[in-house]
Amino acid sequence: MNCKDLNVRQISRTIASAIAITLGMTALALAQDSPRFHTPRKAFDIGIDRRYAAYIADAATGGDPNMAQGPGPGPIGPGPGCNLFPAPPSVGTTVNLSYFGPPPSTTNQSLVGPVQLLKSGPVDVAKGTITIPLYLGHLKNGTNVWYVLTDVDDADVAAELGLNFSAKMTFMANAARTANLDQNGNLVFDKGTVDFSPVRSITPGPAGQEFPPTAAQPGAVGDKDYSPFVQIVNAGGVIYNAPIVAFGVNANDINFPNGNVDYSKVHDQVVAIDPANMTVTINLINGFSFGKPVWYLSMDTSIPLGAAIEHNTFAPLMAALHLGGDDTFSSPIERIFISTNGAHDCANPQRQGLSADLADGFRPNNVVGGIPTNALDYSPAWDAQLFEWTQDAINKGYRGQVREEFQILTFVQDGLITGPGGGKFGSSGFSINCTIVQRLN
Repeated sequence: MNCKDLNVRQISRTIASAIAITLGMTALALAQDSPRFHTPRKAFDIGIDRRYAAYIADAATGGDPNMAQGPGPGPIGPGPGCNLFPAPPSVGTTVNLSYFGPPPSTTNQSLVGPVQLLKSGPVDVAKGTITIPLYLGHLKNGTNVWYVLTDVDDADVAAELGLNFSAKMTFMANAARTANLDQNGNLVFDKGTVDFSPVRSITPGPAGQEFPPTAAQPGAVGDKDYSPFVQIVNAGGVIYNAPIVAFGVNANDINFPNGNVDYSKVHDQVVAIDPANMTVTINLINGFSFGKPVWYLSMDTSIPLGAAIEHNTFAPLMAALHLGGDDTFSSPIERIFISTNGAHDCANPQRQGLSADLADGFRPNNVVGGIPTNALDYSPAWDAQLFEWTQDAINKGYRGQVREEFQILTFVQDGLITGPGGGKFGSSGFSINCTIVQRLN
């Protein structure tokens, strides 16, 4: 590396750090309405209070969770199959929890946790949510774009803003929108819109075989130019994960600081949104990484079916991501392993998979690959690899809850697991935007 190369890299890093400072300082300044705010689109005729109450009734009475709007149940479920939160170390000992010291992760993050990875806001462990900064930018025509920041491909910026660092994001440019900072430090996006007005709905298959569903409609739909990934052209070309959580509305239209969110205007994963204080609270989801339980965000998917199941936004531009080459040179993705026919019922500690999700509304306990503190290959762009237990494995009682990547790959090699329908195991051809928030142990 010569001096010229070093100077270019130093300049890019300096610019990237500058945007981090600018974004942090301007968020609160944008809390109030301005003359540039646009009039929001008309909401659905059904009142938001009725819609929210219907969702609560569904969750409480065993109604149809596949017709509910919003994030769905949180990660603290009614049984071991829907709640991965670890028990305290005092269980089975002769002393109470106060006698125990801090977890080893306070000395070394690779040791037993918990470890909060996305540090831009507090995690509420009782509710299974995280509250992070809300940002306001605009399209070139002045339309309001409300978004969050979760990951970035610059380690210094990640440390400064409390975001996750992902080196793989450097290779996402072909699937990223572009934006520039204006003279006020606000992001102006070149393109990419999201319509939050569709009503999410899924029609599952027959009992016991709920996946694949017979019909699905995501609750939010991006145009062909929408991706959550954004490259900031005049700030060193740094790439951020910046999912849109509301679009084309002003602050008064999305003022739901105490919940009861209008999901015709706001992302389905949002639990509360407060444009006065510029914060947004988002639902967390259970999963595993190399045997360790984790909580993560799920915000966007590259196909409509996945977006409907995930309670998130259909983001067509994400389809430009190169899939199937995990951990090779120029790969922008990490893998997520999703069972299609795992065991059902929150009371069952072996519960896992999409059929279980569509049957009871709780999330499928997916397995993800590398995350910060476990590996170096983390990316928020997850290459979905759907897998199916063979009937022979089920008949022999081998089907269970799998919790780490190489366990799954070994079962594929052993013939216990295949791709859907008995097909070849591998990339299923779509990706999900999932940010790791916390490693639970």
